[in-house]
Amino acid sequence: MDIRYSAHPEDVKRYTTEELRKEFLIQNLYQPDTVQAVYSHVDRMVVLGIMPVNEALPIDKGIDVWANFGTNFFLERREAGVFNLGGAGWIEADGVKYELGFEDCLYISRSTKSVVFGSNDKEQPARFYLVSAPAHKDCKTTFISIKDANKRPCGSKENSNERVINQFIHPDVLETCQLSMGLTQLAPGSVWNSMPPHTHERRMEIYTYFNLPEGEVVLHLMGQPQQTRHLVMQNYEAVISPSWSLHAGCGTSNYTFIWAMGGENQAFDDMDTCLLYTSDAADE
Repeated sequence: MDIRYSAHPEDVKRYTTEELRKEFLIQNLYQPDTVQAVYSHVDRMVVLGIMPVNEALPIDKGIDVWANFGTNFFLERREAGVFNLGGAGWIEADGVKYELGFEDCLYISRSTKSVVFGSNDKEQPARFYLVSAPAHKDCKTTFISIKDANKRPCGSKENSNERVINQFIHPDVLETCQLSMGLTQLAPGSVWNSMPPHTHERRMEIYTYFNLPEGEVVLHLMGQPQQTRHLVMQNYEAVISPSWSLHAGCGTSNYTFIWAMGGENQAFDDMDTCLLYTSDAADE
């Protein structure tokens, strides 16, 4: 398991490009018949990339659960949200099987002992993107299809940010402990996300970008509002955003991204809009 420790914003000011990428960027999540795992000490969030091709994969394949979590099984004290970013597949949670098509989602409750992932066609394998957060109680494991997500259109063509926010794991859709997740789709011709940018001091956030055509990239903005940095990101890559960091991006094409949050609350609109660097802002 790849362990990422918390970074102080004063230190991040001095990071090189290579150090920024090593600290915050998550790459190579989908490898055939493996579970790729990243543990962030920022709100103790865990990211998994699961790609079953020739065999079904348990959630803890290749993970020493006791050494990493101090528990007897992966979700003993955690909840998880999973999106399928590939071909049709399935997830079996404590003996109940759920079929997931492209961009469908499954919320998995704390205390679920057995979680297994599979693909319907190894020539077009599923790509399961999972984010897990600590949980204090059991909720209901729930399947949410892309068509049933709570949809919030926003932005405009004029501002190159016309998009639809699809809320899946969200208080308006289902009950969880702290995890919130959704999927934002940018319209053709729109390339900006999350502008104007914001932070939320009470929660961290993780983005993963996909539906990027071959050869296209997203320039992901991060850092404190008056100390912005960028990461060049490609298809299926993810990025960790601590609470002090803004998170926004601009692509060379339209794209889709999944956001996942954990922290003090689940208030989607609890955010602090911030100005990017200006001479006035620098004096504040």
